[in-house]
Amino acid sequence: MAFLDEATVVRQGEDLDPQKVAGFLKSVVPGLSGDLVIRQFPSGYSNLTYLLTMGDQEWVLRRPPMGTKARTAHDMAREYRILKALVPVFAYCPHPLAYTEDPAIMGCPFYIMERLNGIILRKDLPPGFSFTPQQARRLCEHLVDVHVNLHHIDYKAIGLENFGKPRGYVRRQVEGWSARYRAARTDDAPDFEAVMAWLLKHMPPDTKAPTIVHNDYKLDNCVLDPADPSAIIGVLDWEMTTLGDPLMDLGNSLAYWVEQNDPPDMHRIRTMPTHMKGALTRQEIVQRYAEKSGRSISDFDFYSVFGLFRLAVIAQQIYYRYYHGQTRDERFKGLVGVVHVLEKRARNLVSEA
Repeated sequence: MAFLDEATVVRQGEDLDPQKVAGFLKSVVPGLSGDLVIRQFPSGYSNLTYLLTMGDQEWVLRRPPMGTKARTAHDMAREYRILKALVPVFAYCPHPLAYTEDPAIMGCPFYIMERLNGIILRKDLPPGFSFTPQQARRLCEHLVDVHVNLHHIDYKAIGLENFGKPRGYVRRQVEGWSARYRAARTDDAPDFEAVMAWLLKHMPPDTKAPTIVHNDYKLDNCVLDPADPSAIIGVLDWEMTTLGDPLMDLGNSLAYWVEQNDPPDMHRIRTMPTHMKGALTRQEIVQRYAEKSGRSISDFDFYSVFGLFRLAVIAQQIYYRYYHGQTRDERFKGLVGVVHVLEKRARNLVSEA
C-alpha cells in the first residue's frame, strides 16, 4: 500500500556499518543468513530510525542522533526498558528485540525492535488518501482514548515504580526546560523570559495520582491500521517516557495540535493533518480526556502554556545543533521560526489566562 510509512536511502553522514550491525543481529536472532539491507525513515527530528531487512524479515533500529545531545535525552536504555515493561499490558507497543551499549558496533547505545506495518500521518495526507469528517473524528477520539489507556496503567504492577520521580515533577519540568532553553538559545531566538516567569509563578501542586507519561504522544508517533485508518495499532518514540503528571503529558501533546481556524503562522508550522475537517479541537480533546480519565481540567491553562514552551525548547535545541554546525540536516534550518511562533502563542495564552 502506497500510504504505508516507508524507509528510503540513508542520509549522508548517518550511515551504519552493515557488517557490524548484521553481526549483532545474527547474534540475537539465530538462523539468520544473507546480506543486511539498511534504509532510513526520513521523518523525525530526534533519534535516528532505520529499517533493517534480511531475507524476508524486517526490524527497526533506533539510535541517538549524530553530534552533541542533551545529557538526559536520547536514552536508548530507558526507551528499551519501557517497551519491555509495557508490552504485556499495553497493546500498542512494538516488541523490543535487543539492546546493546557495545561502542564497537556504532559508537553509541542502540536497540532493535519489531516493525509495525501501518500508516503514519505526516504534515499532509498523501495524494489519493482521505478521511471523511466522521473518520477524522473517530481517529481523534481513539487518539485520546489510547492516551487515557496509557495513563491508567498501574506502573508499580509492571515494575516501573523507580522509573521516575513523581514528587516535584512539575517544578523539575519548569526549571529544567527553562535551563535547557537558556543554554540552547541563539542570537536569533526569542528570550522567552516572560513565559518562563509565568510558568514558575503558576505551577500547580504535585498530582496525587501520577502515571506513566509518554512525553511525545502525538498523531505522527502513532501507527494506524491500513484496513481502518481511524484505528491506532501502535505508539512509537518512547525515549522521553517517565512518571509524572498526566496533564503535563496532555499539554505537551496539544502543543502540536493545529486547528482549522488557527492563524496562518500556526498553520505554517503544522506537522500533522490535525486541521482536517471533522478533527477534534484542542478544547474537545481536553474535554474528552477529562470525561474518559475522570481528572479535573479546571486549571488547564498552565499545561497548555507549558506544552508550547517545552516544544519550543525541543525545536531550539535541535536548531542549536544546526546553528553551530553539529548537523548538516537542512530540515533544521527553519526551526528558529517555529520557536518564534510558539513563543508568540504562549504569550497570547498567558495574557488570556
